[in-house]
Amino acid sequence: QVQLVESGGGLVQAGGSLRLSCAASGRAASRNSMGWFRQAPGKERVFVAAIIRSRSSLSSYYVWYAESVKGRFTISSDNVKNTVYLQMNSLKPEDTAVYFCAGSTSVLNSNNHRLGNEYEYWGQGTQVTVSS
Repeated sequence: QVQLVESGGGLVQAGGSLRLSCAASGRAASRNSMGWFRQAPGKERVFVAAIIRSRSSLSSYYVWYAESVKGRFTISSDNVKNTVYLQMNSLKPEDTAVYFCAGSTSVLNSNNHRLGNEYEYWGQGTQVTVSS
């Protein structure tokens, strides 16, 4: 059974930082691709960042970001702790949303890493609120 548990959300002022964590348990293959998505009130869930295991090297990864978070957010993975992180700096009120961690057994690519339906496993979400 694959389980993803997010933590680290909270209330922060604009310009501040938060680090989200996604602790994964279960099949290692479920973490071939890991992503963060967010959903603001009344809006659709959207892609934030992804970290994809390289096919050629287990210790290498590709990372992708939504344009809205590039340069401010950083996704990383700690394989020992089976945890994926999302470091969020220079937060803005428009970053306010519920943030979801997602995992896929597929090694996603530049075309499909943004698609939520490519991820089989999802966490319960963690609320991030940025005040102005």
